[in-house]
Amino acid sequence: MNSPLITPDLVRLDVDFGSSPADVIQHLAGLIEATGRATDAGPIAEAATAREAKAGTGVNGRVAIPHCRVATVNEPTLAFARLSNPVDFSGPDGDAELVFLIGAPEGGGKEHLKILSKLARALVRGDFVEKLRNASTGQELVDAVLEVVNAEPKKKKPKPATTDGAAAAGSTAVTAGAAGTSDDSGAKQDVIRIAAVTSCATGIAHTYMAADALTQAAEKRDNVELIVEPQGSSGGDPLEQSFIDSADAVIFAHDVAVRNKGRFAGKPVVDSPVKRGVNEPDAMIDEAIAAAKDPKAPRVAAASESAGEDSATGSSGESWPKRLQQAIMTGVSYMVPFVAAGGLLLALGFLLGGYDMANGWQALVTQFTPWDLPGHEVTVDGVTATFERSGWALYLGAVLYATGQMGMQFVVPALSGYIGYGLAGRPGIAPGFIGGAISVMVGAGFIGGLVTGLLAGVIAYWIQTWKVPRWLGSLMPVVIIPLLTSLIVGLLMFLLLGRPLEALMLGLTDWLSSMTGSSAVLLGIIIGLMMCFDLGGPVNKAAYLFGTAGLSAGTDASFEIMATVMIAGMVPPIALSIATFLRKELFTPAEQENGKSAWLLGLSFVSEGAIPFAAADPFRVIPAMMLGGATAGAVSMGLGVGCQAPHGGVFVIFAYDPWWGMVIALAAGVLVATLAVIAIKRFWPNKEIQKAAVDKAAQENTASAGAQQVAA
Repeated sequence: MNSPLITPDLVRLDVDFGSSPADVIQHLAGLIEATGRATDAGPIAEAATAREAKAGTGVNGRVAIPHCRVATVNEPTLAFARLSNPVDFSGPDGDAELVFLIGAPEGGGKEHLKILSKLARALVRGDFVEKLRNASTGQELVDAVLEVVNAEPKKKKPKPATTDGAAAAGSTAVTAGAAGTSDDSGAKQDVIRIAAVTSCATGIAHTYMAADALTQAAEKRDNVELIVEPQGSSGGDPLEQSFIDSADAVIFAHDVAVRNKGRFAGKPVVDSPVKRGVNEPDAMIDEAIAAAKDPKAPRVAAASESAGEDSATGSSGESWPKRLQQAIMTGVSYMVPFVAAGGLLLALGFLLGGYDMANGWQALVTQFTPWDLPGHEVTVDGVTATFERSGWALYLGAVLYATGQMGMQFVVPALSGYIGYGLAGRPGIAPGFIGGAISVMVGAGFIGGLVTGLLAGVIAYWIQTWKVPRWLGSLMPVVIIPLLTSLIVGLLMFLLLGRPLEALMLGLTDWLSSMTGSSAVLLGIIIGLMMCFDLGGPVNKAAYLFGTAGLSAGTDASFEIMATVMIAGMVPPIALSIATFLRKELFTPAEQENGKSAWLLGLSFVSEGAIPFAAADPFRVIPAMMLGGATAGAVSMGLGVGCQAPHGGVFVIFAYDPWWGMVIALAAGVLVATLAVIAIKRFWPNKEIQKAAVDKAAQENTASAGAQQVAA
């Protein structure tokens, strides 16, 4: 890295940067742009403010560390402000006085993340924070920061001969060592061993702060031996299995799934968000000690043993309904790339080759080459077919369409396979994929894929609980479980469930195909309400699954449902963005900042762009958005708008038919949602926003009066 992480130009001491996190972030982002380290401060402020809206970045010591990774940042950068007017960043001990804004390039490697993690770790040290408070110049503060981030890593102590792997490379370790009492053989007594894992969504700051907070809390205890595995973006080696096996309890301080959770199977566990590891490390260690001594304490479920790093389930504290819901969401999230790639390729194929190309795409891609291009007439299965286009356009269109068809063939198997994975880990993948393929074969469609995925996951999970001899244990996850589960799922589908599920799917397809007039409008209203109810949550995802999975059927009804799903999902972010421009005083400063970018998220069909608004004021925002979504859905279905792309918003306008119907439906939904949210917020005011507006007006009046006195 050529430039230092922070320079005096990026430091402001004892300044008033406003009364909200968005104000402070905006000023700090401006410093980054002013020093030439970013091409545009706007995306930095928007990304960091959006991150702040999801979870405050305030930590102990009245410090805040908003952070983001965006494309406009040229190099890893820190901007710092010591505030004369502290601001609430949701810290545990009051408003933040010291604020670091961490800006990282979107595509940056891991080296700069290691440097940023050093800063995050230093912030839990009281002496470092005091240096920040007492610095009299920008250079003095820069020196203190660079001393931390440029420090060489401490050399790991060699492992004592009596330990069994207590110090894992790349982990943070605290060993009670001589502090514990010993018997005549030298064995430690009354020492509690704790294995811990920390992780946060970005893997930049809280991951390492929680790791060091737990480490420092353990250092003060004579009876605790603790090793932390930070699972952050800057990497790190995992805990040694020998220490995990000897641990008395486990601490998970995390916001994302713990990688390879199965390593900890059977251990008493304390499971909390990562911020609790930063703010309450002593309490978590106390709970871990209590769990180690309590035979009834929650334990890491054995089913996680094969779950892999992305498994959503496995914690013993989760109920089965919750685990089933998470497994279905896992299946949907892994299915979406197949739908997105396949669906968009189909749409591009139609755009290039014409819609009649679908009548002979297989012959076009197998009978012709770039050196032997098709004409307008092609023999398909012994019959001469005439196409509107010819040459490169027809041939490349057929190639794109054929590639998309291959991708769409995996939609149901992928849904089924990854539902099985979400419940049982790797052993559930193969049976799930096989069950999904059987579902397609017998005509059960995506409903059958849901069923086979759940069956595969539950059966594989059950088989994992069997007690088997050690020699057979190694064969279980790779041979025995997939074999038995696939056999059971196949028998159930062919002998029992296939025909009923096929009849259900055919009935649903026929019902959708027959819907016209008022019945189609009613379906559009229901879909619109679902898409805007929780803005990316389970209900929204259920509606999206209904639309995307139906694309594989290739019917007009399925295309119309997909269009309704996408148009309704675009409404909330666009409507809220427009509302913040029209009636700025009805929204908080943070919401006003979010509104500057929410419109683009909406046009891209990212409903989550409305979450900050809904989270801050759900009882006013959500009903208004549902009203707009229902309007958009009704108009879309009423006009018979179809869409062959599963994502992309207005940027795949070529995939809509008719495209003008999409524009009308979207405009109607946005108009209704915008007017509704403005009306609700106006006639049912938010007292907190009113108070903030009054305070701001009072400050402005005071400042104006002071200026007049000075002028006089």
